[in-house]
Amino acid sequence: VQLQASGGGSVQPGGSLRLSCVTSGSIFSFAVMAWYRQAPGKQRELVASITGSGSTNYADSVKGRFTISRDNTKDTVYLQMNNLKPEDTAVYRCTHSTVYWGQGTQVTVSS
Repeated sequence: VQLQASGGGSVQPGGSLRLSCVTSGSIFSFAVMAWYRQAPGKQRELVASITGSGSTNYADSVKGRFTISRDNTKDTVYLQMNNLKPEDTAVYRCTHSTVYWGQGTQVTVSS
């Protein structure tokens, strides 16, 4: 199973980014997909997850700002991040069932 993440970058506070993660080699539609992030010197934390049926879960720190979604026809999971804050700066990684992991994509929020 391979996961390819993209969409990171540098934005100013209040800006938006959309991360994408394409999965191959698995039955994507049944998998729980999630985004985690890790900032320098901090533990990795769950940002958001989504089940095969579309049920979602978010970290309190991103509720109301981030939206996770999936397109089962494209084997892709997305993370729409709005109203970004400096504390959102981290390496973001997608995961398939917390077994398979994509490479990280850097998100930097700074003025």
